Amino acid sequence: MRELSKLVTGLRRSGIREIGDLAASMQDVIHLEIGEPLFSTPPHIIEAASEAARVGFTKYTPNAGLMSVRKVIAQRLNEDYHLKLTPENIVVTVGGIGAISSAVRALIDLGDEVLIPDPGWPNYEMTVKCAGAVPRRYQLDQLKGFVPSIEDLEKVVTPKTKVLIINSPSNPLGTVFPEAVMRDLVAFARRHDLYIISDEVYEKIIFEGTHASALSFDTDGRVVAVFSFSKTYAMTGWRIGYAVAAEPVAKEIAKLQEVYVSSAASVSQKAAEAAITGPQDCVEAMRKAYHENLKIACQVLDDLGINYHMPQGAFYMWIEVNCEDSMEFAKALLMEQKVAVAPGVTFGPSGKRHVRISLASPQEAIREGLSRLGLMLSKRVR
Repeated sequence: MRELSKLVTGLRRSGIREIGDLAASMQDVIHLEIGEPLFSTPPHIIEAASEAARVGFTKYTPNAGLMSVRKVIAQRLNEDYHLKLTPENIVVTVGGIGAISSAVRALIDLGDEVLIPDPGWPNYEMTVKCAGAVPRRYQLDQLKGFVPSIEDLEKVVTPKTKVLIINSPSNPLGTVFPEAVMRDLVAFARRHDLYIISDEVYEKIIFEGTHASALSFDTDGRVVAVFSFSKTYAMTGWRIGYAVAAEPVAKEIAKLQEVYVSSAASVSQKAAEAAITGPQDCVEAMRKAYHENLKIACQVLDDLGINYHMPQGAFYMWIEVNCEDSMEFAKALLMEQKVAVAPGVTFGPSGKRHVRISLASPQEAIREGLSRLGLMLSKRVR
């Protein structure tokens, strides 16, 4: 029997899923590891999808998505970020990861280098490697506020570099890039003739400051911005997101939809349309709930004397646990205290002494889970 694909067998699995699978085999676990919204999908979105199915929206759609959905997405982004997008700039995808993976495939060739953040979502590295490209990490330094430094980027960019992946608000850090930083990143990409894939899926979950989109500073079509309905509208299971790009790039991303998924699900697209055109008070209610959870987490961690990075957005906290291997720590925490957290090392080498928790969890789970984490740390100090 011949070997399976080396690209696939050589991939490191996400440590988040590894911990999640271990936790699923246990009883009475407090789950703080997965970035799953605390809420159910708002009723008006579910009803729109149900009605769409009843009246026959159960067929194939164009590869780039239904025109009606692409129109309202373009209109929403134009209003929010003062852009001039058309439906031809929009490709509806199977979740935000569908947009990221298709954008990577559309932009790179075998052997090209892609700059990814450290720490950063583990799927960036997996996606780049699956495309036969080479991921090169750039450091997000806590002393610099965990925002990308142009000086640090200059150290890792090479003639082989073709794409820069950025993420604001950040998973796992919750960092929100200031407008000046986003402008400088686009200028850096222009100077080195790079494309940017800007992961902006947490754009509506902001606790401090405002979200600046890379699209606002793109003057020559080198930015592909990625958005999702999963976090904003609690629609993770609907698998619906979108890529925004210059028309020539968007056409190639849509072409890849045909290869891998044909199109996003028709009923999910109608749900997405209702999400954008319907009332937005649900979005604000969810954001406020996550902010309240953040306050609770800060109080518990402060009382325990545990260091953490204060997030400005998204719904995660980056917590220092002073270990040499955060995967080992996360497994021990699960086995000894029945608390599941994401090991920081799965987000990159700089996370070996950290764990990530999700604030999209019930308040009592956050209180009790962090209290048990503190107990675990106190035992290790002894």
